[in-house]
Amino acid sequence: MSSLYHDIVSSKKKRFALLIDPDKHTEDSLAYLVSMANLTPPDLILVGGSLLFRPIEECITYLKEHLNIPVFIFPGDISQLSDHADGIFLLSLISGRNPEFLIGNHVIAAPRLKQSGIEVIPTGYMLIENGHSTSVEYISNTKPIPFGKTDLAVATALAGELLGLKLLYLEAGSGAEKSVGIDMISEICKAVKIPIVVGGGIRSVENAEKAYAAGADMIVIGTALEEYPEQLKDFAALRTRLNN
Repeated sequence: MSSLYHDIVSSKKKRFALLIDPDKHTEDSLAYLVSMANLTPPDLILVGGSLLFRPIEECITYLKEHLNIPVFIFPGDISQLSDHADGIFLLSLISGRNPEFLIGNHVIAAPRLKQSGIEVIPTGYMLIENGHSTSVEYISNTKPIPFGKTDLAVATALAGELLGLKLLYLEAGSGAEKSVGIDMISEICKAVKIPIVVGGGIRSVENAEKAYAAGADMIVIGTALEEYPEQLKDFAALRTRLNN
């Protein structure tokens, strides 16, 4: 399999990722979502959550057996690793000041990731305030960037790029009341050259189209497709339309 990161950088196409939290699914609901993904595939499956009770390995193995789509880990903590994934967004929480989520957990994970041989994409994770406290905020013991502080978000994004991170993930949080502001997405995209991923609070095709128009290279949908899996075809159709 070719490098996902190389494909993102070289193709310049808009991409759509499906985020799966193993704890949010029963066997039946996951099977149904997978059937939808086989009909209208997203470009990428991300697997992870802020806190998991179910082993991530089981979910990844199931997805690899039933889908021909890259499966990447979107880790909430050090326990969410698997040699069976195609890769991992190695998240550094650059919006926060907790050293464990900036570098500490990465030091512990590095030997296993190196040995596994899976693709590792160093990713600057930026948590943006969305109207209520999120699991990420609580678990990481960090504060998000305030919703209206675009200048602070841009400076943080620039710092991530200058530090050599290859991807920036702008996150409003799972089940967010509102997604990352369009103006903030736009200003960050103007300021940096590395790819921008936007997730959290995108519940409609209209929201997704605005994020793409602001410059997002990839959008990530989780909660909306947990609630209404049939919408997957609509998000996939939007991506296809914008790339044609």
